[in-house]
Amino acid sequence: MTDKFYLGKLFNSIQGKVTDQPLLYDPADLTTHAVVTGMTGSGKTGLCIALMEEAALQGIPAILIDPKGDLTNLLLHFPELTPQDFQPWLDPEIARRAGKSIEQASNDASLAWRNGLAEWGIPHERILALTNAAEFAVYTPGSDAGLPVSVLSSLAAPGLDWASNREILSERISSTVTAILGLVGLDNLDPIRSREHILLSNIFQSAWSKNKSLDLTELILQIQTPPFDKLGAFPVDTFFPAKDRMALALQVNNILAAPTFDMWRSGQNLDIAGLLFTADGRPRHSVFYLAHLSDSERMFFVTILFSAVETWMRTQPGATSLRALLYMDEIFGYLPPIAIPPSKQPLLRMLKQARAFGLGLVLATQNPVDVDYKALSNAGTWFIGKLQTEQDKQRLLDGLESAAPGALDRSTIDKLISSLGKRVFLMQNVHEKQPVVFQTRWTMNFLAGPMTRTQIPALNKLVGASGQQSVISSQPSAFSAQQSGEINHQAGVNLEISDSGAVPLPSQTEAPVPVNRPIVTGSITRPPVPSGFPEFFLPMNLSFTKALALSGKAMPEEAMLAGVLYRSVLLASAQVRFLDRRYSLDVQKVRSVLVTTLDARGVVRWDDFARPVPNEKEMDPAPDPQARFAAPDGPVSDVRQLAALHKDFADWAYRTSKVIVRANSTLGVFATPEVTQADFMKACSEAARTARDADLAKATATLDRQIASLQDKLSREQRELQQDQTELGERKREELVTGAETVFSILGGKRTRRISAAMSKHRMTEQSKADVDESVDAIKEFKQQLTRLEQARQEALDGSAAKWGDAVNNISEIPILPKKTDVYINLFGVAWMPYYQVKSADQSVELSAFQ
Repeated sequence: MTDKFYLGKLFNSIQGKVTDQPLLYDPADLTTHAVVTGMTGSGKTGLCIALMEEAALQGIPAILIDPKGDLTNLLLHFPELTPQDFQPWLDPEIARRAGKSIEQASNDASLAWRNGLAEWGIPHERILALTNAAEFAVYTPGSDAGLPVSVLSSLAAPGLDWASNREILSERISSTVTAILGLVGLDNLDPIRSREHILLSNIFQSAWSKNKSLDLTELILQIQTPPFDKLGAFPVDTFFPAKDRMALALQVNNILAAPTFDMWRSGQNLDIAGLLFTADGRPRHSVFYLAHLSDSERMFFVTILFSAVETWMRTQPGATSLRALLYMDEIFGYLPPIAIPPSKQPLLRMLKQARAFGLGLVLATQNPVDVDYKALSNAGTWFIGKLQTEQDKQRLLDGLESAAPGALDRSTIDKLISSLGKRVFLMQNVHEKQPVVFQTRWTMNFLAGPMTRTQIPALNKLVGASGQQSVISSQPSAFSAQQSGEINHQAGVNLEISDSGAVPLPSQTEAPVPVNRPIVTGSITRPPVPSGFPEFFLPMNLSFTKALALSGKAMPEEAMLAGVLYRSVLLASAQVRFLDRRYSLDVQKVRSVLVTTLDARGVVRWDDFARPVPNEKEMDPAPDPQARFAAPDGPVSDVRQLAALHKDFADWAYRTSKVIVRANSTLGVFATPEVTQADFMKACSEAARTARDADLAKATATLDRQIASLQDKLSREQRELQQDQTELGERKREELVTGAETVFSILGGKRTRRISAAMSKHRMTEQSKADVDESVDAIKEFKQQLTRLEQARQEALDGSAAKWGDAVNNISEIPILPKKTDVYINLFGVAWMPYYQVKSADQSVELSAFQ
């Protein structure tokens, strides 16, 4: 019995008793799969438990799907078979109804198992070998009663080359998408016609073809913003409008938002290899307990699990022996004859193809009416127990006959099935010449019946189950060396990559101050911005080294660059025109803000965020390809709040914008804002000088004419004076000569007329003297008048200089406000600001990559 499964002993249907001949089943026959059917109480569960016990003893790992809780009994193996071993697993209420104490019931159970195992020739050593043969554990998806299971891992890229495994991965994508849509109530969708299925399948294909993983958050974001422009020949928005995609994203988001789904997000990954074998190569029997789940949740998880098993199977080399088992305790609803639930396609494919990879499927049901017998025609072994009704038997026979026309002796099988009793099964094995009837052996595990969720922790504790505990991390892993190199190259950083693949910080000469933000995982998918609003990518214009240098707190040497994260900010820019022809004013002013902190109510103090922003040409055309995106703040993801902020920004730009015109009203000089103070003062001085000169020319014109006239008169008078003085001298000489002559004539006794002549000369001399005196007086008068006129002219000069000198400083400032119609919003939307994420053992910080 060492290399075959000991399932029981042959049963003589004619005599109605068991024989001594054991039924030994070749495990290799399970590569063609097996179906177990029988009504409640037929012993179906005991047979399947025995089958799994034998598999464990043969070192064959198994994944077991337990919708009702029966398969948890696989963990109840007690080598010593003491009453104390059985007591915790007995129902006190059942014992009370039987009129027994719990102690009596446990003694009876212990005795029954001792006798039963002895009767079927199963020694203590074999039970002990079962305990050590495999590692057992119970997993509870969606609950922490057992070992939790993360369904997020099922959305991760399988790690297979897309080009050479396209068919395999496409099939898994189809199953996964069908399961997700079924979970949100979109059942029975045609993968060819359903736009929901087509969209999600393309999202998965886009990610997995690049070996990129998804999680539900990424999937929801990519539903809103698909990573491709077209689906088939049509643009995405034509094929599946944004409004409808948002509705689908909200439906899928309900999964993520439901508090009950939180347990689905952490725990053991659906790593099939890890569920089948321990790290040291020991086989594992991993039981997935589903009794606590709703029908839709069960269908979702079973489909995901089937898809994961199928993908693992396709990566295995071919085999003729049994490599592993996949057992499902109840397939009703998962493999119906007509309907196509999400679980059916991967199950059909495995029934057809698993044999080549050494994977055996064991499928059990107590409802033989509603199963797809065409699909089950791939099963080489049928274990048929007692059926509830004649209809069940006839449907089973019809199914078997249709699946294998001409190969079934219907009347013989009919009689054999009708003769079956409890624990007695008909085995129809294509590898055997004829069907046989046998009675199942006593199970080594205690059959306590279906377990409740509250009993699962004790079960796992009993066998020391802890699982791999491969929990999906909530922190970003360090970038690969290639990815980090790309980041550094883009930012102009030349850093050495460490062996761990993360980027160490350069040695620091200045103390960096990190941004006080926690490191977040972010999403590889850029969240969508509200419809009608543009998005911008602020340039990474700071290298990593420069970003550190601009900060101010020292980082530890082991700090690493974890990646680049984009955070959403609000960017707005308005062009305000100021037009006033009175002052020859026609200028434009830019008012811009970068709002990095948004109030949840959508209230923004714009003055706190005013700063220059890049124009569209200075923006990056696309984000860093290796970066992740933080979830946007509420206001920038709400179209109504953004619309209100747009209006508020325009109002702020109108209310707070003005320009100052410097004015010298006296001089009529005005300066617009672009004119400097020095140039304005120079213009004022030139205007004052011009005005002064004009004023002086007007004020001194009469005086200058009067002065010129006086100067002319004075000149003439001075010439006359000179002539009069000359004439006076001549008259004096003449008078002197004439007088001398008169004296000499009188003394000579001559009678002469010289006396009258002398008198005449004297008179002429006096006249000349009078002319000289008159000229002297006139000159004096002219000079006095000229002095007075020159004083008047100087006073006019001084007055004009003072007047226009004061006018130069007569300056005022005139505020000019815009019109509402002159405020133009040229930029308003969501901007993505890049940050370097730096992580060390004791702190995580962000450094802005944009300045």
